[in-house]
Amino acid sequence: MNDPNGPMYYNGVYHLFYQHNPFGPLFSDQMYWAHSVSHDLINWTPLDLAIAPTQPFDINSCWSGSATILPGNKPVILYTGIDSQNRQVQNLAVPKNLSDPFLREWVKYTGNPVINLPDGIQHDDFRDPTTAWFADDGKWRIIVGSQKDKTGIAFLYQSADFVNWTRHESPLHEVAGTGIWECPDFFPVMIDGTNGVDTSVMSPTVKHVLKVGLFDYARDYYMIGDYSPEKENYVPKNELTLGTLRYDYGKYYASKSFFDPVKNRRILMAWVNESDSVADDIAKGWSGLQSFPRSIWLDRNQKQLVQWPIEEIELLHENEVSLQNENLEDGSLHEIQGITAWQADVKISFKLTNLEVAEELDPSGIDPQLICSEMDASKKGKFGPFGLLALASHDLTEQTAIFFRVFQNNGRYFVLMCSDQSRSSTRNGLDKTTYGAFVDIYPQQDEISLRTLIDHSIVESFGGGGKTCFTARVYPTLAIGEEAKLFAFNNGTESVVISELSAWSVKKAQINIEETVVYRSII
Repeated sequence: MNDPNGPMYYNGVYHLFYQHNPFGPLFSDQMYWAHSVSHDLINWTPLDLAIAPTQPFDINSCWSGSATILPGNKPVILYTGIDSQNRQVQNLAVPKNLSDPFLREWVKYTGNPVINLPDGIQHDDFRDPTTAWFADDGKWRIIVGSQKDKTGIAFLYQSADFVNWTRHESPLHEVAGTGIWECPDFFPVMIDGTNGVDTSVMSPTVKHVLKVGLFDYARDYYMIGDYSPEKENYVPKNELTLGTLRYDYGKYYASKSFFDPVKNRRILMAWVNESDSVADDIAKGWSGLQSFPRSIWLDRNQKQLVQWPIEEIELLHENEVSLQNENLEDGSLHEIQGITAWQADVKISFKLTNLEVAEELDPSGIDPQLICSEMDASKKGKFGPFGLLALASHDLTEQTAIFFRVFQNNGRYFVLMCSDQSRSSTRNGLDKTTYGAFVDIYPQQDEISLRTLIDHSIVESFGGGGKTCFTARVYPTLAIGEEAKLFAFNNGTESVVISELSAWSVKKAQINIEETVVYRSII
């Protein structure tokens, strides 16, 4: 599997579609839409394939797209088809039976494609329509990702009936030198509050997020700005560069969000790919997984988004352990016992004093990922490295380190967060990239918090209350099952205090298990 597609809530059921090759573990020239459903976003039931390459307009693959709920509570899907001439075109599909809460069968519109490849665009540079939004002029809007001469483009389309689409004279946005934009997402976020809003909300109380996947770098970047449907223009506060905002600085791509009307929140999921080789994928017979669902909202400073695991994970919590006011001296290692270290949810907060002795570092123009690579978890500093050692073997030969360092520059303190996979496995031939990014918090005022979800080969970490996030894929050979350990650590010369720590074992969710439906007649 790869890209999540068309997530939505319909008549009491959450739906997730995703790119899928049902015949093998690798991406192929015959991709389908797979389909799973859930009542809680935790336990998922697989259904039959939803969309297959069967018609001239999608015969060479059914690629990514989105779901929109039309008036009258009618779901509809727009997706990219690779047609018989290998052109990327946009197609429409609707449920066969709206009374089926699982929406098992989908019917393709006979007039597909509803949007053809624009003139002057290469046949493979036009894909992934977004969830539609509705404006006061009675027209729906979507964007489709593209490029021309390495300028990334979000083409804007309008329709009064969701079938006949017209391209607006100018793109919603474009940025030179960024290459093809794929899997775009465009949605409003509240200026003041953590609630999500429907994609069609237009109000002075919201900003708009434009997220694009840069294919050349396999990274998701986003901008926050102002959108005017009357002028049909989007003005971001932060322009797109390779140093701009990302949802996640690790393995997290082709993300897709949707509005959850049940709890008034916007939920985000993404494809997490493998860190081993194609040969490994073939040997194990599968590749790719979906990230844990996150709630997302606009930070109070309006400079970035905040992300946090959805609260439903608490359905899987058991065996809580806790700790308060534990001092970690230089070289300290505190094992977190009493939980399943290979499948856990950990929250920890650190308190620092005497920050005036923090190391000097000018952050302007430097690459935080490079700093994390050069100053890994074994390199001693003043404040840091301190954090967690996840999926660690008893002798620390294997460990995935998620940690912080604190620096100062001209009286200003700043926090670096790192995810160090360099010693995550004794296996060779793996991608063991170390990730790094700054966290927009003030350590002289705020405690430094970390939350980490650990699930065998995936480690998702949220720093500063969800302001900076990393997703890592790791393949330990020693730290497996009961042999996996979890530690809080400090390898800096200055002491840090664990002000609070809570950790839970996380039970196994019901994934890909067929649901038995029992029908009873009442006489």
